[in-house]
Amino acid sequence: MSRLNTRTVATLGLLVGAILVLAFGIAGLAVGGRSGGGQGFVEPREARYWESLDNGLVKCALCPRRCVVPPGERGYCEVRENRDGTYYTLTYGNPCAIHIDPIEKKPFYHFLPTTTAFSIATAGCNLECKFCQNWHISQARPEELYNESLTPEEVVEAAIANGCRSIAYTYSEPTIFFEYMIDTARIARENGVRNVYHSNGFINEEPLRELCQYLDAANVDLKGFSEEYYREMSDGELAPVLRSLRILRENGVHLEITTLLVPGRNDDPEMLRAMCEWIHENLGDAVPIHFSRFHPQYKLPDLPPTPVERLEEARRIAREAGLRFVYIGNVPGHLANSTYCPDCGRRLIYRIGYSVDPSGLDSGACPACGSDIEGVWE
Repeated sequence: MSRLNTRTVATLGLLVGAILVLAFGIAGLAVGGRSGGGQGFVEPREARYWESLDNGLVKCALCPRRCVVPPGERGYCEVRENRDGTYYTLTYGNPCAIHIDPIEKKPFYHFLPTTTAFSIATAGCNLECKFCQNWHISQARPEELYNESLTPEEVVEAAIANGCRSIAYTYSEPTIFFEYMIDTARIARENGVRNVYHSNGFINEEPLRELCQYLDAANVDLKGFSEEYYREMSDGELAPVLRSLRILRENGVHLEITTLLVPGRNDDPEMLRAMCEWIHENLGDAVPIHFSRFHPQYKLPDLPPTPVERLEEARRIAREAGLRFVYIGNVPGHLANSTYCPDCGRRLIYRIGYSVDPSGLDSGACPACGSDIEGVWE
């Protein structure tokens, strides 16, 4: 069941990377009342969404893998463990990354522009993407990292103290710290702080519908548009992700989509056209989509960065499919970083890197032609 013995990540690299993430993440933040933490800090808590089987086995119901886990073993994500027939999460209250980020970094371009998000992550993931940029934490066990001790109440207090309008569950895969996320999200909602979720969308329907009660926005990585690509590049499946996108949209959660274009892997024009047509038909024409530039890392160090022309072609295909808000990411200064009125072409939000000027937008509408611009603007 465990995939620990299949990893190619060196433990030393994991430790150094995680320590740097945490050290730079909390520097200068107002995070009062912390009760400790440290190297390998783990605080087990009974998990949710699982069932008992015979012979001490448990079956996880959180994500589509539905891992059947023997006593003493862990699920695929490496952060949920069967202890004598009870399933435990090892990620509750022990984030390994804490940052204050521009909301645009998530990326959200149609959600509270220029505000900041108090961003947290724990170890672990339920996919293994060959291009992962946060593999130091996503492909680690909690005990391999330097973790902070931060309760849900303390996360919300820290977000408020630092002037953050939202809390972002991000960096690794928030689904695997579901219990911690949803408890934090409930308290945040009670205190007027928004909740945003950057996810791979690989989650079962029941927990996602519960989470939707507290989510204000989600950015889902739609990694490609074939089952073969998902199996080869992420050890996952496409169909559950498409279901998650529909559920988020049905539940009124503000939705944006990110697709990392990997040269020669998921940038075929016909595949991109099929994907964009699916988005248009199932989610509508106003869902923002971000085509993000790949840079070589993790298990794909020998591939070149995505040519900018390939990103521009993907944007053209998406617009031809009827999508109204199509962005190019990881290319600072590109014209397609900014938001334009899809009807008259006026620039409404100017972006260069994380410098953002939303003054061209007038109460969620284009001041030139009056067109409504879908998003959460206040």
